[in-house]
Formats: sequence, structure tokens, C-alpha cells
Amino acid sequence: MSRLWLLGGEPALLSLPAIRPPRMIERFMPSENAARQSNLREKAQLMSSSEIERTLVRLAHEIIEKNNGISNLGLVGVRRRGVPLAQRLGQMIERIEKGAIFVGTLDITLYRDDLSTLGPKPVVQKSEVGFSITGMTIILVDDVLYTGRTARAAMDALFDQGRPRLVQLCVLIDRGHRELPIEAMYVGRKVQTTAREIIEVKLREVDGAEKVLLVEREG
Repeated sequence: MSRLWLLGGEPALLSLPAIRPPRMIERFMPSENAARQSNLREKAQLMSSSEIERTLVRLAHEIIEKNNGISNLGLVGVRRRGVPLAQRLGQMIERIEKGAIFVGTLDITLYRDDLSTLGPKPVVQKSEVGFSITGMTIILVDDVLYTGRTARAAMDALFDQGRPRLVQLCVLIDRGHRELPIEAMYVGRKVQTTAREIIEVKLREVDGAEKVLLVEREG
């Protein structure tokens, strides 16, 4: 039966001759991430810290309304930035409903050619969901919805942990360009982008800053 989903190794250590100190070597060998960052140009700030906060408050209320409260409800953040988003949403929902809610984590390493990726497909790492999801309504939380491949990998990982009654997807930004029939039920903001543009979400828990940027590859 076909399904429509509604719903980011330890490095090898090289033994180098002791010709120059490691810091000197690093100076002449910039990281791959630094090289990618230098090839990006900031085009616009899409959301400020206060706008992110207001958006999360709205999403928290939508989640409560569409699920008639928080009974049998759990949030699962997709690492990395989906985790702090899920934690914040959980705290907001608990304050509104005055009750506890489960919040867990799925650790997914992306391999794609953009800011936080290295290749063509997402690889699911060790799960840290931390609670039984069987029979529950689970909301997967991520920062950006793009092709849908990360959400699909997260769905597969989630069902390896148990059989939830219902799975929904919540994202801060939906940038389009879907390659799979996956949509989010809760969307902070929809942003039209080109293939050269990248949505860069910065959160204080991960980046020490709080904003959403639109950047573009140069060259």
C-alpha cells in the first residue's frame, strides 16, 4: 500500500609528520565548511529574533487547536536546529495547557550540497527519541522544509522506534522545491526561493544568534 508522508563516524585522524605545529597546518588548510561559507552572499534577513518567537507562539497554539489539547501528544525535533525548536514549542505548549508534554530527538546527518550538507541523501544516525511513541500523535519539528528527503528519512527512523497513531510535520520555513509528496501541517513562513538560494536559520542554542537569513551561492 502506497503512503503519502505528511510530513538535516567519527572523523578519521591523519598521522602527519611533525614538520610544523597543528595550528600552522590548519592555517593552510581551511575547512570545507569555511570554503562553502565564503562562497555565499547574504541577500536579506527574513526573520528577526522577535519574529521567530511570535511565529513559534502561533505554531504552539495551532498544534494545540488541531489536536484538541495535548493528550497523547509528543514532539520530536530533527537534529540539529529542529531540536531547540521542538524544545521551545514544548515549553510554550506546557505553559498554555499547564501540563507536561514529551519532547524527543531524531539525529539525522544530511549529505547534500548546501550549507549544512555534504552529499545526496540523508543518513539516519542513532535515535534519542527518549519515550515510547506507539499509539501517540507525534509532531516532527525541523527548521526548513526543502526537497522532503530529510522529512522522509525522519519518518522512516520514527517508525523504526514504534507505531505512532498519527504523524504531523512542523517547520519554521517552507522554501518549496519538493522532490517528494511531503507537506507540513504547521508552517511558520513560506518563502519562495531559487535553486541558488539557501535559507540559513540561526538559533541561539546552536549558533549564538537568532535570525533567519536568505543567502545565495556566488560563482
